Amino acid sequence: MEIKVVDDFFDYEIIDASLGMKYERWKNIYLLRPDPLVMWDNGKLNPSKLDATYYRSNKGGGHWENNRPLDNWIVSYHDLKFNIKQMGFKHTGLFPEQAINWNYTMEMIKNSKRPIKVLNLFAYTGAASIAALKAGGLVVHVDSSRGMIDWAKENVKLNHLDNKPIRFLVDDVLKFVKREIRRGNKYDVIIMDPPSYGKGANGEIWSLEKDLFNLIKLCQELLSDNPLFMMVNSYSGLSPIVIKNILTLTNQKKAKIDAFEIGLKITKNNLILPCGITGIVEYE
Repeated sequence: MEIKVVDDFFDYEIIDASLGMKYERWKNIYLLRPDPLVMWDNGKLNPSKLDATYYRSNKGGGHWENNRPLDNWIVSYHDLKFNIKQMGFKHTGLFPEQAINWNYTMEMIKNSKRPIKVLNLFAYTGAASIAALKAGGLVVHVDSSRGMIDWAKENVKLNHLDNKPIRFLVDDVLKFVKREIRRGNKYDVIIMDPPSYGKGANGEIWSLEKDLFNLIKLCQELLSDNPLFMMVNSYSGLSPIVIKNILTLTNQKKAKIDAFEIGLKITKNNLILPCGITGIVEYE
């Protein structure tokens, strides 16, 4: 299977990775964070600069220890900008490997040369929404967490796109999709980045294993008569073949279907850290 690697995110790099940890630079901030896929021993990491470390707890979760006060800071990917913050479970609100998919999204929308309605599900802090808006898309951004919606709004404002056509909705994704089907609403692009497990706005339970196939199948009913693409991202250890099989079985239109790994290069030794998978249905 193909792996696509981001090599032009100049505000971000994985400097080194060993023994379950990765040493990263986020512009001028240096972090040490755990990563379960760093299963190799490349020697003990001895960062020359280090602003914060995330430590896992044996009881689940973990905590940050900062060497200096850190509020939010900003990183850029070309002309896209993002607010970065330390989150409770080791994350920072951005996944740099997704630049592969932001580029695809922007190129497809720009090249379509027509108004494109975009639905972004499990939309998190809004990186894909920003890419779509920047390219001229009309975006509906759905996430079950009000905190993530607020963060996404910050990012949209940071990119001076708050006067562009975007709707933010705090909602359970499955319920929202079913309501949109009943309303007869249609979209030219559907993007989703579902977690392995989650709770909706009113405590609804999401399970990737049980619900992903049904969600993707339902989304077929939301596609316009002339759709552009559907994109599914996953960080849950699924094989690209699994995503490709689901997209193939649910697809109802003439299309090219592909699935691949996405990853990031490790500066010290040019190894590749796999960071998830993406499946794309590109409609003809």
